[in-house]
Amino acid sequence: MRMYQDTRRLDFHALGREIKRKREAKGWTQEYLAQLVDRTPRSIMYFENRGQHPSLNTFYQIVTLLDISVDQFFYPDRQNGESDCRQHIDRLLNTMDEKELTVMEATAEGLQKASETEVK
Repeated sequence: MRMYQDTRRLDFHALGREIKRKREAKGWTQEYLAQLVDRTPRSIMYFENRGQHPSLNTFYQIVTLLDISVDQFFYPDRQNGESDCRQHIDRLLNTMDEKELTVMEATAEGLQKASETEVK
């Protein structure tokens, strides 16, 4: 009797980029995060840049230290009924650094103001 095997695999690249973004937003170096989770800086670099999978315990430590919600990575198709466009924008935003996010925030606020001005 053959057992069912699920062939889906987590693509850790997007999650690695989010780890890097959150780490940098806190002003932490790879070395500092590595010390916190008892790993080498090279391991952190591999998680962030090469999509290497950490152990479950290391994964848990990193996402809790950096306050990362992993639902979007584990269930990309279940984003609370959000449109494909909104989900895509959210994924793009998750890859941006603080400077890029500041530009996006200003752009969104500008669009909102322009929209309010048209209505009046």
